[in-house]
Amino acid sequence: MKTRILKASVAASTSALALVLAVGVATPALAADAPAADEAGSITVTARKRSEDILKVPVTITALTADALEKRGVTSMTTLAQSTPGININDNNSGRSDRSFQQIVLRGFTPSTTLATTTSMFIDGVAVASPSSIMSITDPKQVDIIKGPQSAYYGRNTFAGAINITTREPTGEWHGSLMGMAGTRDNYRLQAAVEGPIFGDMLTFRVTGEQFGKGGSYKNAYDGSKLGAQKSTTATALLVFKPAHNLTMKLFGLRSEDKDGAGAQSRLYAYNVTNSAGATIITNQSNCSFQGNTRGVAGQGTAVTNAYICGVTPKMANVVSSNSTANAAIKSWLASPVNRVVDPSEGVDGFGLRRISHHAHLSTDWVINEHLTATVLGGYNREVWTDLLDLDGYDSSTITSTTNPLGYWSYTYLVERKTNDWSAEARMAYKFGKVRGVVGASYLKAQAIQGGGGGLGALTSANLTVGGLSENRTTGLFFGATWDATDKLSVSVEGRYQMDTLGAYARPSGQVVPSSAYIPAATYAGGAQLAKYDYKNFTPRVILNYQFSPSTMAYVSWAKGVNPAQLNVNILSQSDSVQKAAVNAGGQLAISPEKITNYEVGVKGKLLDGKIRYAAAAYYAQWRNQINAITIVAPDSTSATGLSFINTSANSGDVDLKGAEIEASWKVNDLITLDSAAAINASKILDFKSTTISQLTGVFDFYGKEMKNTSKYSANFGVNLGGSVGDTDAHWFSRLDWNFKSGQWANESNTLRTPDRHIFNLRGGVSKGNISVEAFVTNLFNNHTYTSIADNYTIDNSLSKLTYYSAVVLGLPELRTFGIQAKVKM
Repeated sequence: MKTRILKASVAASTSALALVLAVGVATPALAADAPAADEAGSITVTARKRSEDILKVPVTITALTADALEKRGVTSMTTLAQSTPGININDNNSGRSDRSFQQIVLRGFTPSTTLATTTSMFIDGVAVASPSSIMSITDPKQVDIIKGPQSAYYGRNTFAGAINITTREPTGEWHGSLMGMAGTRDNYRLQAAVEGPIFGDMLTFRVTGEQFGKGGSYKNAYDGSKLGAQKSTTATALLVFKPAHNLTMKLFGLRSEDKDGAGAQSRLYAYNVTNSAGATIITNQSNCSFQGNTRGVAGQGTAVTNAYICGVTPKMANVVSSNSTANAAIKSWLASPVNRVVDPSEGVDGFGLRRISHHAHLSTDWVINEHLTATVLGGYNREVWTDLLDLDGYDSSTITSTTNPLGYWSYTYLVERKTNDWSAEARMAYKFGKVRGVVGASYLKAQAIQGGGGGLGALTSANLTVGGLSENRTTGLFFGATWDATDKLSVSVEGRYQMDTLGAYARPSGQVVPSSAYIPAATYAGGAQLAKYDYKNFTPRVILNYQFSPSTMAYVSWAKGVNPAQLNVNILSQSDSVQKAAVNAGGQLAISPEKITNYEVGVKGKLLDGKIRYAAAAYYAQWRNQINAITIVAPDSTSATGLSFINTSANSGDVDLKGAEIEASWKVNDLITLDSAAAINASKILDFKSTTISQLTGVFDFYGKEMKNTSKYSANFGVNLGGSVGDTDAHWFSRLDWNFKSGQWANESNTLRTPDRHIFNLRGGVSKGNISVEAFVTNLFNNHTYTSIADNYTIDNSLSKLTYYSAVVLGLPELRTFGIQAKVKM
């Protein structure tokens, strides 16, 4: 059976490629002056805070121009990761699969906790709050994915790398564009942009607007609605002021709103779930059992047998469903402002996600003279989101309940979060003879508060809690100097001295700390500071690069990076005896920052007079003080079980990562352009502790295991055909993309993983003058392979399967979608 499926897949892939080639061959009278494909050598990047040719900068970068983004159909973080080797998106680490928690996993650096990040995002070099903002830019100029630790220039949270999107500047002449897309599964996209002069070339503007929506790929077995429906509305505005030939000021603003329905997800269960009549409504897919441990600590606790799923994830045995219809009682609960983080006017009014993002930044570039250029940046982000979900994740309407406002048993849960941050940076780029570089200073103040709650019965404001404010202030002093020792050899020394201050504050309603185990026992007023910790780090980078010829450059680098520490504030709410027991068990209020040392070697260049352009790199990284989520089990005489379980974080891991990455493009002739990329991102756990995984599996020694939620192997291959139609000014193109990701482990015990994933996308179109029309199909062969995976629980009305992991939650892919779009430029 598997052989037949494989043969069918290969045959279908070959047929699709043949179809694209046939379209190209059958097109009559191709002109010799067909538009050239994007040339990597002409791309400029600012990975080192100054403009450099991508083939000359000794840093591993993937740059996608506006044309490349459009032809590959990249419109979101999910599609960006799909088309870029070495990147995974994990959107269900929080027990659900939607756009509320999207974690970027670059080079296998999987964030250890739900809110942690190892890759930062920027718009025009200014930090943004979340992945939703970075891909809200309508018609960007370029997206740069900078790989490896970038702490020397970009600071905190650039542990694995950074992603920067560059906005398109107005030309100073009146231009505009309109684009409309319609597709199956209720997909649509509307875009508009206009730019022009306000006062000649001195003051120009560009404004854009976009609305995107889709109906979702999966039918809800509960009520027939669609799961995974999304809607986004975005507006941006850019003012460019040039009062002098050497002075440019840019003011950019963005507002985006995501309003999604209930997410499309499913679970594989290790246990059956029955309804009130005793009928099975959820079928378990367990194929193995573990000899777990009640404490999750070696030498402690007792053995316990836990059913689970092992090997490669099977197809779903249960239908996709969710109790996602909000009645009047739930809507009334959501409309109340009591115990809320987000004001109801900005929150959801039913099941699903609502997120509102604001971003603004001001940049000033002053070319003082041929040797000095000064740049000043200032940025602001505000983001609020709420997410109402059916926590049990299936249709439980046949389980009776006399207290639930839905009229049957279901676990309704609300999660909400609000973030604000401000940033500033001033730097000076210099060039004197054989020495060039940059010096500068930066500051970031980030605040976040979250809360939520829910339950199985009546929903009131008492079900909700508001957490305390957390704050992070980061000050950095950075420098970079490149010395051209010879005409071919250059030496770069870069670094940042960074000071992080972490603060935790009491809940708005006040907070009682019953023990002095960590901080003085007292009743703290709302907003009072509970803890404050300072951290100082220096993150250097040294690069040697050698220009063998005008077309070939090689480099080697050594760099250090740091990821900010975390505070375990939730431990302060525990009783005196539990806090003292947590101290004895090694639980800390403040944990240390994560550290990385990265060694890298690479080569970039071009062949055949520039027709072939390539970049390759290999790296070895030592990740130390890895922060992981753990559970501390402490004796508690007030608990019915005699124990309390404290969810916290700790520096409980060390990992070595190594890999190789390559990109290449080949303009075969005026008709055919090929581009490809591949990555091997391997990991080896040296030390790791997780009480939750050990409780489930009984595994305590994780040495030699691989990181979760990342693909060890990934690749992309694209065939682009294009040219002129006869002797006219009309042009056509056709493109086929193959995107591959190998399977991901569910956890660090490496006992369950997803299958390998192959996605084919096909796009083609014609343009004449200012008008273009395109047709596309995504996920050409309707691949159903899961996109992400995470351990979770079987939640039933007995609540008896919550002690140990008893299910896995899965991200479901977008299924095959056909569409057509038209664009008019003015």
